[in-house]
Amino acid sequence: MTTSTSPQEILLEIKNVNKNFGGLQAIDDVTLDLPAGVITTLVGPNGAGKTTLFNLITGHLIPSSGTIHWLGKPLKGFQPWQVARLGIARTFQDLRLYSQMTVEENVMTVTERSSWLWQGGRKAAEQRVTEILTETQLLDKRHERAVDLAYAERKFLSLARIMASEAKLWLLDEPASGLDPRSFDRFVTLLRDYAKRGITICIIEHNLDIVIKLSDRVAFLDQGKLLAQGSSEDILKDPHLAAIYFGERA
Repeated sequence: MTTSTSPQEILLEIKNVNKNFGGLQAIDDVTLDLPAGVITTLVGPNGAGKTTLFNLITGHLIPSSGTIHWLGKPLKGFQPWQVARLGIARTFQDLRLYSQMTVEENVMTVTERSSWLWQGGRKAAEQRVTEILTETQLLDKRHERAVDLAYAERKFLSLARIMASEAKLWLLDEPASGLDPRSFDRFVTLLRDYAKRGITICIIEHNLDIVIKLSDRVAFLDQGKLLAQGSSEDILKDPHLAAIYFGERA
């Protein structure tokens, strides 16, 4: 798979975005860029605004003010399905797989006849799905139902569906939670490989191992505000941010 993006090209630009729910300020003047080929991890305590930010990007919520641009064009007014077709894909903590479909069917449902996968016909699409199942080590499970998979296998199936979408931006909500050490290492290697291909990845994560091993940079949110951006080392060694992260705020 190839992409048309170049390293460090800014795919998504969030500028001075706010989101209010009545009197609650869920997102407070957040500005954040997501460059091609960079893995950004959103960290912060529960209620920091991480999921809300994902919902604003994907069109599930509308900003109260501020702008979100994708490839230089505003996303305002786009429905979630339209955002997905623009090349922004998302996973959820509950995975949202088709439990009674096979592994192969789950991945095939993501491909569309209008996409480049179908330009060479069904055979080309099936070949790409086979490649994805091989990369995620699910090929020998291709005819099994999603409901019958082990937990780690379902996590990789969720990721396989993102891969099949050919999206340029992956928004992953705690994608490696609950993985055993071997599966975790495979997960890190897979995401690193796709980042090298120019895929932009943004992750919501609480696991410090994932934050440290996977992140090119970390964005720290608290009470809707973006408090800091930088390397995982710089962020986590800040005593103020560490206190917030571990729930020890004054």
